Amino acid sequence: MQLVFATNNLNKLKEVQSLIPQHIKLLSLKDIGCFEDVPETQNTIAGNAIQKAEYIKAHYGYDCFADDTGLEVLALNNEPGVYSARYAGEQRDSEDNMNLLLANLKDKASRQAQFKTVVALHLNGNLETFTGICKGEITTEKHGEKGFGYDPIFKAEGYTKTFAEISLDEKNKIGHRGKAVKQLVDFLQSLR
Repeated sequence: MQLVFATNNLNKLKEVQSLIPQHIKLLSLKDIGCFEDVPETQNTIAGNAIQKAEYIKAHYGYDCFADDTGLEVLALNNEPGVYSARYAGEQRDSEDNMNLLLANLKDKASRQAQFKTVVALHLNGNLETFTGICKGEITTEKHGEKGFGYDPIFKAEGYTKTFAEISLDEKNKIGHRGKAVKQLVDFLQSLR
């Protein structure tokens, strides 16, 4: 089986490749010659994942899956949510996003948050979605060098270290993307 993972994010690609079984050949957008920005104009995380998968299927003809992820912070009415990547502006800078989030949480008592990933699979003319959630909290300062995005300020429930301080294997076991991709893999295995 061959599937396109509709992302240009090399960190996400690496994370997901480590979760996909060997019999599934994973292609990136670069592999299929897609260099344009795939639209993400929906107002929900699921909507964006579906839009990206449908775009690749319609424009390139490949069976594919796409994901969208958002960080939802309870005290900020679930912000940044669908706007997580561009929370601090269109430059999509992780440092700027984390700094803005920490500033917006400065006077808040609750730091509860959750990462939410929705994976949309376009396969054989059918569309399926899989959702993974990882609950936790936002730290008061950045810790760790691993990971990407908000990882240095997110600590999963039951953990004393941020996502940026734990291994990729550990993050995949407990993390939102790992949970959603595991559901995707289970679904694909059920088709064999």
